Amino acid sequence: MKITYYGHSALLVESSEAAVIIDPFLSGNPKSGISPEDIKVDAVLLTHGHSDHLGDAIEISKNNNCPIFAVYELAEYCQIKGAQVKHMNIGGAHTYSGITVKYTQAFHSSSIQEGDTWIYTGQPAGILLTLGGKTLYHAGDTALFGDLRLIGERNAIDISALPIGDMLTMGPDDALLAARWLRAEKVIPLHYNTFPAIAQDGADFCDRLRQEGIEGFPLLPGESIEV
Repeated sequence: MKITYYGHSALLVESSEAAVIIDPFLSGNPKSGISPEDIKVDAVLLTHGHSDHLGDAIEISKNNNCPIFAVYELAEYCQIKGAQVKHMNIGGAHTYSGITVKYTQAFHSSSIQEGDTWIYTGQPAGILLTLGGKTLYHAGDTALFGDLRLIGERNAIDISALPIGDMLTMGPDDALLAARWLRAEKVIPLHYNTFPAIAQDGADFCDRLRQEGIEGFPLLPGESIEV
């Protein structure tokens, strides 16, 4: 499994079998370093409907003739906009073209603004992605919650991707505890330094992980690791 970071919470995950992108906030993010038309994938995975996560999902889906996986209400929204979709919900799993996706709970919110109207897009979620024999847990936007321990106990997670920005999600202290509970030996920090309000030191967070026996990867946009 090869994982490439494209800023904020966007991860491109590839194996010899397939490729997916999670939360592709690219064209609206000056730090992504890539355009939506450059993305070649077999599926798009969304954790929730906020614009910095939905991002370019619909365009990427249409360009690649591939489905968007999302919680039911968000999937319906994407389908209305002309995208292929896989309707998911919390606790459910689905295998498609060598990709297995399971949705977990997350503690956050999920909506889309169109003009003066806010559209409800279902529950926010985390994603367990199994591809090429490895499992990535992308926590999405979430606060710390106790069932992260259960997710770690019930799943053999090879690498976790956790928000550390604080203010809108959990911060570094809570993310450190989440990493312990998830039992993954590797962690990628997400959702930080995109905007001033979520400025954090990813390298410092990864130093703290190492003190716990966990390997941290403070990736810059465009950088990759292999698991």
